[in-house]
Amino acid sequence: MRLIHTSDWHLGRKLKGVDRTPEIEFALNEILDYAQAYEVDAVIISGDIFDVPNPTTDAERVAYEFFYKLNQLSIPSVAIAGNHDSANRIDSLAHLLSLAGVRALGKPRLAEDGGLVNLETASGKLCVAAMPFASERRLLTSDDMWNLDAFQQRADYKTTVTSILQDLATGFKSDAVNVMMAHMTIEGAKFAGSEAAFYSGDIYSLSGQSIPSESQYVGLGHIHRPQQIPNAAPTYYAGSVIQVDFGEVGEEKGFNVIEVETGRPAKVQFQPLTCQKPLKKVECHIDLLDEQLEIHRDYGGYLKFAIAVDTPPMGLADRVRKACPQAVMVEPKLIVNELAKLPDPQDYDRFDPIAEFQNFYRDREKNLSPDVIEAFKSLYMEFSDK
Repeated sequence: MRLIHTSDWHLGRKLKGVDRTPEIEFALNEILDYAQAYEVDAVIISGDIFDVPNPTTDAERVAYEFFYKLNQLSIPSVAIAGNHDSANRIDSLAHLLSLAGVRALGKPRLAEDGGLVNLETASGKLCVAAMPFASERRLLTSDDMWNLDAFQQRADYKTTVTSILQDLATGFKSDAVNVMMAHMTIEGAKFAGSEAAFYSGDIYSLSGQSIPSESQYVGLGHIHRPQQIPNAAPTYYAGSVIQVDFGEVGEEKGFNVIEVETGRPAKVQFQPLTCQKPLKKVECHIDLLDEQLEIHRDYGGYLKFAIAVDTPPMGLADRVRKACPQAVMVEPKLIVNELAKLPDPQDYDRFDPIAEFQNFYRDREKNLSPDVIEAFKSLYMEFSDK
């Protein structure tokens, strides 16, 4: 049996006002071409189909056309909601999507309630244990939220998710190919840096031991960097289908092709996708800006300029975009202002209010003086002590 695992489409994604949906549509058409050429038996989509709970009509059109074309090829599919999707919306559309051969699940559910999907494919039976993104607020009761401390809530959430995964695996069949798909964070995964930080933190991070070892393949979504997770069962993140933002510069995007037969672990191959609009960071001193603008004048993707300056000049963004309209971000960096430099995020579990304060203004292309940063820090410390 040959399967395709894809995830994190983020249809409707905008990068500084630029709609990335056409690029995502291009990638999905490549997946369709591959599915047809190599006679794929089924496709699994492990969440974050859309970038926001209420996607644009164009984003919905691209998603539903993909499912329709798969159905025209007689290829069934299973799709689950991610943390960016609306679980209620996907569940409400599930019956309609089933007409196009799609089994869609918005909220987590046990095997007997529809969490285990059984498909008849051209190459035999396929069982898919489907685990959509599980919100802590949905899984924990109001009593839990009021009566348990943060550590107890975290432990209770992880225990509940693990029990659901184990329940789904109880429905696996000896005469079928048994795979699991989930939208979640597994400990040890390498982040791209563009994932939603809150939903990637410790409370949402599960041990690989939570995943039933009976699974012949585990297809994960949420982390945008494609990778294998060391585990008893073959466990993989397929990653996003485009470079979602500048945290993913240089990353190759694609999908996983799985070849598997009953009773044996899957063989997995990463299939790259064409990067139609690659992202690139350009870092230079303002004295060399004209040279860099000339070099990148005809660049086919999107650019982020980080320009070292002694003082922020007026009209810098206009100057850059006049030569390079594809520069979606222009960021002046004060040479003398080391305090204003925000380090790359390393720890998804720690909230640094001072760094977030700096980041807020940096995203708006504004520089803060050391005095302002120190004043904010003093105020924060003063009110934190009360």
